[in-house]
Amino acid sequence: MDPSRKRPLDDGTVSPAKRPKAGGPDQERIQKMMAEARAKAAALAAKLGANKVTAGSPTPPLGGSAAQTAAERLAAMRSRVANAVSRSTAASVAPPSRPVSSTPSFRRDESEHDDGSKARGGLDVGLHPALLGDTADAGSSRRGKNAMMPKFATTMANRRGDIGRGGKPKKQLDLSAPPIDLIDPAKNPYHDPNIAAKSLQPRRIPKSLHFNPKGKYIEQANALRRQEALEEMKKRIAAAARKVGIDEDMHADKAFAPQEPPSIEWWDQGLTQNSTYEDMDIGALKVDTEDSIVTIYIQHPIQIEPPQDKHIPPPKPLPLTKKEQKKVRRQRRAEELKEKQAKVRLGLEPPPPPKIKKSNMMRVLGEEAVKDPTAVEARVNKEIRERLENHLKTNEDRKLTKEQRHEKLAINQEKDQSKGIQCLVFRIETLANGKHRFKINKNAEQLGLTGICIFSPKFNLVIVEGGPYAVNKYKKLMMQRIDWKEEVEPQEGGEEAPTEQLTHGADIPMLQNRCTLVWEGELKQKGFRKFSSERCPTDAMAKERLERGRMEHMWTVAKGAVQKEE
Repeated sequence: MDPSRKRPLDDGTVSPAKRPKAGGPDQERIQKMMAEARAKAAALAAKLGANKVTAGSPTPPLGGSAAQTAAERLAAMRSRVANAVSRSTAASVAPPSRPVSSTPSFRRDESEHDDGSKARGGLDVGLHPALLGDTADAGSSRRGKNAMMPKFATTMANRRGDIGRGGKPKKQLDLSAPPIDLIDPAKNPYHDPNIAAKSLQPRRIPKSLHFNPKGKYIEQANALRRQEALEEMKKRIAAAARKVGIDEDMHADKAFAPQEPPSIEWWDQGLTQNSTYEDMDIGALKVDTEDSIVTIYIQHPIQIEPPQDKHIPPPKPLPLTKKEQKKVRRQRRAEELKEKQAKVRLGLEPPPPPKIKKSNMMRVLGEEAVKDPTAVEARVNKEIRERLENHLKTNEDRKLTKEQRHEKLAINQEKDQSKGIQCLVFRIETLANGKHRFKINKNAEQLGLTGICIFSPKFNLVIVEGGPYAVNKYKKLMMQRIDWKEEVEPQEGGEEAPTEQLTHGADIPMLQNRCTLVWEGELKQKGFRKFSSERCPTDAMAKERLERGRMEHMWTVAKGAVQKEE
């Protein structure tokens, strides 16, 4: 067997047992073949260094003859790896070719310098390029190289899947859904509207970031400050106007302005389609329709008692003369006496003791009065005193306590107010006299009236509201009982009482003072909770105070009441 066809050892030498003799023809043949291999490897390395071959181009064959050595296969593998790395990374540079040593120690030196990157497997075959990349990274990191590797596939094994025949890239499969406008459900026999409605919905487009422009919130804050300043300025102007009295008669005619008629009355609204009387001209009426309120049936509405009937006082009994009153009393007492006598006869009650008086003393107690008239007289006087004491005691027991009197008065006032709320408005020129002010307040409190008394330099206004009985009593007080021209009584020192000209209108002489009934009528409900007195220097303040009870228009009425009389 030819020793040259034997597989060499790992170090490139031949087994010592089968080593040929030195200087033979086989040794010369081996040297010649090794020289040819070195020349081919050098030429191939020079060609690859000058022209970078594409990754998809086939590697030139190294020959399959028995003369090809492991050094040639190693050089070819190195060139292929260098070309693949140079194609995948733009920053990488093809490694320089190494000269092939003529000595068998070439493989030993390469393994020492390349470490794990040039490691070989069994049968003297190099590692796969995919595994070679990992080992190269580890070796480079150990050598201290901080090269940033790409984050995409760099090996030829991963790249061949995207390259088709002829070196052209393969067409990727489009997995996106077709546009909704191009889908025709009528032509698709497999179309399911329940599924397609959800699967063909357009994808939600994420919202982009919108940054607020510079100064946006500063402008908003400035706008709020300007608004607050404007409101404060309006308040100051209104306060100044109240003091000066600019808006004195601004809203004088507002309370008396008639309301505009409605576009359609409520009883005709259900008979028209557009709720206007113009529907009658175009014939848009709901009379013969199914939803019309006009039917063949007769509607009997529930009868409601008129509200004014509740305020009608009960009829008074027929008045009797003095003679008739005595006759009725005599008949009543006779009937009571007969009933009492019948009970005594039946034994239901004991007989009453005889009523002894000085006039019948001798007739009732004949013998006893004759025997001892002094004792009988003393006995009669004692019985007379007892009867008087019993009478007074019975009257005291029938009297009501203070709490019961107040309770009875409140019940009577409530009954009086249930008949209707009456209102009176008086104008008084001056209230400088303290007696007048006291009578106005005290009688309103005692009669359970509510309202207000306004003191003003021009004139004074009194408004009271309550039941008919109490209002009638107060009206007699104001119009008849009080003497409005009564002068102010002087004090002990000889000086007159303070007139309080600014609040009570005391600059008007008492001889010109009078009380005028401005308005009298019935109200739907009360406007004040109690009777109070307030001082209002200006007309604006008086109207503002009366506005709480919805009586601001009464100030204007009272202001022009005296002018009309004059």
